[in-house]
Amino acid sequence: MTKTVKLTADQASDLIFDALVGAGTVARNARYFADAILDTELSGLEGHGFYWLQYYCEHVQSGKVDGKATPVVKRLTNVSFRVDAKNGFAHPAIEKGFAHLVPAALENGIAAMAVHNSYNAATLGYHTGYLAQQGLVAFGFTNSSPAIAPVGGTKPVIGTNPMSFAVPGKKGRIAFLIDQSSSQVAWTAVKRAAEENQVIPLGWAIDRSGQPTTDPEEGLKGSMAPAGGYKGFGQGLIVETMCAALAGANRGQEMGSMMANDGLPVGNGQFFIALEPKMFSGGLFEKQIERLIASITSQPGARMPNSRRQANIKKNLKGGLTIDKALYDKIKAYTERHV
Repeated sequence: MTKTVKLTADQASDLIFDALVGAGTVARNARYFADAILDTELSGLEGHGFYWLQYYCEHVQSGKVDGKATPVVKRLTNVSFRVDAKNGFAHPAIEKGFAHLVPAALENGIAAMAVHNSYNAATLGYHTGYLAQQGLVAFGFTNSSPAIAPVGGTKPVIGTNPMSFAVPGKKGRIAFLIDQSSSQVAWTAVKRAAEENQVIPLGWAIDRSGQPTTDPEEGLKGSMAPAGGYKGFGQGLIVETMCAALAGANRGQEMGSMMANDGLPVGNGQFFIALEPKMFSGGLFEKQIERLIASITSQPGARMPNSRRQANIKKNLKGGLTIDKALYDKIKAYTERHV
């Protein structure tokens, strides 16, 4: 039987922050990042929180990512910004950029921000959700290392390339949030299935010859299946354009690995667009969003995007989080280097 450790939200927050700092991240770069990882774990997105933290710590310790980097924000116009993450974590670069993006969007109605020389943005919806909590409609894009082959092809060209869309509610709440990858399932789901010697459902991945497979190892050697066939690959191309071409970052095929400690910086990109809804809607935004949500939630069994995450957060804040003990011990070892 697998041994586990139970943590309160506060204990988990301390563990995450101290592990990042212990591995070599300066404190100013760790807080927003730690909050994002905790939110991911509380949301019930298993395999995206604690699981990835071990790799973040390994990468900063080895120098693959610079935990001491100071991001630089360049103001291009009153409503456009370009952030150089300096081969550090994405989160401090995004946080520093948002300090400019938010007031610009609130004042002018719209603002956009590109990030380059970046790293894994983790749960993209955390960032768009932050913007929604500031009263802004938000789009977010981030590209990643190759995992999806083009329709009819067999060699991965683009990553699972997620995009996110968040809508503000009343009093700093999120009305709803969409956060979806361009693949049928997250790459981590296939990776964890391989680690646990489990089969995967048909439709998750294809092997190197382009055939659907239930073997996760063959899927990892081949390609993730795009969500909705050509539509998912099309979404991935949009993200690649926004993050590699428009933000001036690496294409998926030019990146260092997101997971392997290969000594190469990832160098990917993120792009965010924020809109002030009252200005564009003539004051009708809140009413229309309320009616839209009611048209969905009034139907038995129907739910809004992000409602399950919100329910998980409420449950886990009360009941705590469970982490595999072996993973806990590995993460805990980094905290012991934090003096």
